[in-house]
Amino acid sequence: MEADAAKLIGAGIACIGMGGAGVGVGVIFGNYLAGALRNPSAAAGQFSNLIFGFAVTEALGIFSLVIAFLLLYAV
Repeated sequence: MEADAAKLIGAGIACIGMGGAGVGVGVIFGNYLAGALRNPSAAAGQFSNLIFGFAVTEALGIFSLVIAFLLLYAV
């Protein structure tokens, strides 16, 4: 296998993490909305947890994008 083909395959596999981040964000916000509808008075107290979960999930997606770019352009 040529090195260029291996780079493209590796970058594609690394980008799977971005799809996982999208699913994770959907799950986080969906569960927050379900909880907020059940108990609206506690929704404001859980908003900081929502933002933290969103940030961590998106950071993992960004890390996978960085790995893909490193494989494509730095190696």
